[in-house]
Amino acid sequence: MLRDIALNFEDGVTRFIACGPDETVADASFRSGINIPMDCRDGACGTCKCHVESGDFDAGSYIEDALSEQEFARGYALACQIRPASNLVISVAASSVACRIKSQTLAATLTAVERLSDTAIAFTLEVPSGMAFLPGQYVNVTVPGTDQTRSYSFSSAPGETTFSFLVRYIPHGVMSSFLRDRAVPGVPVTVAGPSGGFYLRDIRRPVLFLAGGTGLAPFLSMLAKIAATGCAQPVHLIYGVTNDDDLVAVDQLEAFAQRIPGFTFTCCVAADESDYPRKGYVTAHIDPAHLNGGDVDIYLCGPPPMVEAVRGWLDRQGISPASFHFEKFAPSGALQRKAA
Repeated sequence: MLRDIALNFEDGVTRFIACGPDETVADASFRSGINIPMDCRDGACGTCKCHVESGDFDAGSYIEDALSEQEFARGYALACQIRPASNLVISVAASSVACRIKSQTLAATLTAVERLSDTAIAFTLEVPSGMAFLPGQYVNVTVPGTDQTRSYSFSSAPGETTFSFLVRYIPHGVMSSFLRDRAVPGVPVTVAGPSGGFYLRDIRRPVLFLAGGTGLAPFLSMLAKIAATGCAQPVHLIYGVTNDDDLVAVDQLEAFAQRIPGFTFTCCVAADESDYPRKGYVTAHIDPAHLNGGDVDIYLCGPPPMVEAVRGWLDRQGISPASFHFEKFAPSGALQRKAA
């Protein structure tokens, strides 16, 4: 049985390859035109060392100088030796350029646009043939009629028949103006990607999702994935917005709460004049139980000030989570930084 291998490179580019159970990841990569750096094929040099983010595999044979026991215990492996026993997500310690990967740009078609509120718009695209992604990643969308691109996280799960996105409406913005004035079903759209190190890893402990505004989008994708595959750990999401009108897609969260055992969520509004029952920023609504004494995986997506505020709050609480994955975005949809 062929396994799907997601290769994530240092510059945020992701490519999927198919790998047979008796084939090494390095061989499958080369067969797909991806040149993972290596100086041998015998598990002796360590040049092809990578980090397996999720999935099961046969580590093969190698010497201690190439891969230590401590590194293996932390999830590292050698691409020239590992053979997949399941689908894998692998971080490669090289850029896509160094591995001679060509940019993946595909044609898509706009299928729907929906104004969710005065500040949020949802739109969907017909899935381009040949593009897969990890829940939480983003794609670069070229605004029709211009040479400008905007980066948007998928709000739909991998494998669905359309790509969905949740974006903030910016008056006079390039993409906002297109979606408001010219977007009709059937308009061709160019997309490039997927990209980003912000994606859902294997869930082995309690999870805390923190979303700011349309930073909710990647969590909708993650939750759709969890709903499809199941989860034995508790997952809590805190969704914070500035004003009442910014609070959208709550019906989707309620539906996920019905479908996913152990999933709960809290919404809050920061504006003092809001009538919403829960006021303040997301940090005001983090319960100690959500942090599980630090044995928790935290995922955070929001504007840069929110990301920095949460990081500062965690430091002041003396909390060092088991893992902390975050993504910052600019209101326009132009990417400022993607990190994990």
